[in-house]
Amino acid sequence: MNATYDLKQAIRTIPDYPKPGVQFRDITTLLGDARAFRRAVDELVQPVAGTKIDKVAGIEARGFILGGAVAHQLSAGFVPIRKKGKLPHKTASIAYSLEYGVDEMEIHSDAIQAGERVIVIDDLIATGGTAEAAVKLLKSIGADVVAACFVIDLPDLGGAKKIQALGVPVRTLMAFDGH
Repeated sequence: MNATYDLKQAIRTIPDYPKPGVQFRDITTLLGDARAFRRAVDELVQPVAGTKIDKVAGIEARGFILGGAVAHQLSAGFVPIRKKGKLPHKTASIAYSLEYGVDEMEIHSDAIQAGERVIVIDDLIATGGTAEAAVKLLKSIGADVVAACFVIDLPDLGGAKKIQALGVPVRTLMAFDGH
């Protein structure tokens, strides 16, 4: 059995959530399975192991869980990218479009020094709006974004291509058809 198959089995699919027709890919079951969680973190780390990574930037909220574990494995710092108004110090922010409006995310403006090598981590890439905003936000404060890593890709929605168009390689552990 390959790693992708094992990990895919650890993902719970919830039909018609958050709206009819959507197949929600829930990673909380993967996180709750010690063996699958460890394997996912190892698989996310593997492509950058042995290269200099200064920081791991995790996108709120599941990206915090994965990103913290990946940062630990890489002996790198961890930086949270949060929803507007959640960080206590001076921030840099970016607005981005969602399916039903606009949202905003922030990072502490001193979280990354110019030229630091950063990878972005989140649980899933779908349309790519949030990840694209995160990459742009990181670059705006001087980060060298060397990769964007996700457990799940929904390739039919095209998000990974948006990130690749920004010159950032995308690494995913598995893909599910549809949305």
